[in-house]
Amino acid sequence: MSSIMVTVFTAWGYEVSLLELISVITSTVGVILGVFGVRITWPWWVASSILYAIFFFQVNLIASALLQFVFVAAGIWGWFGWGPKGAIPAKLKNNEKLIWLAILLVSWIALAPTLAKIGAAATWPDSFVLVGSTVAQVLMVLEKYEAWPLWFVVDAVATWHYGRQGYWFTSLLYGLFVLIAIAGWVRWFQRAETNVKK
Repeated sequence: MSSIMVTVFTAWGYEVSLLELISVITSTVGVILGVFGVRITWPWWVASSILYAIFFFQVNLIASALLQFVFVAAGIWGWFGWGPKGAIPAKLKNNEKLIWLAILLVSWIALAPTLAKIGAAATWPDSFVLVGSTVAQVLMVLEKYEAWPLWFVVDAVATWHYGRQGYWFTSLLYGLFVLIAIAGWVRWFQRAETNVKK
């Protein structure tokens, strides 16, 4: 384990481990592929999630670590759900949007105190990243374009959260994810509109 935690380089006083570097690379590839809705995105998500689970457990971000197991399960589900042709984006109905929003808010409010009790490093932002990412991931597997605006919000919070914790390289990654989420939002919205007209 110590060989993957070895420092590969230092940037502005922050030591980037081999584990974090590989996690960032695999995550970036997976998210970019997700914008294009190609099925091969899912193995990249699974690989990066396993790596990030190890990283987050080591730095005591418990909810972020647990989230990675949700991503692994969603990666397997997404692989079979999307099929060989990849995603066919569609929109949620208004009542479905309200249901997903309620699930997100209730779960976030319920989870944060639990994380505090087990001694997690940052309960409210960590629980929001966990719950928001879980909902966004499920929406992505279900091929709903609303996954991307939610990813935008979650990634913005994660950028701030990981930066505040001092994990600058991962914070930078989530800043990049904010930009990628905008691209995914636009692309999937356009494809959803096209699919409605067919």
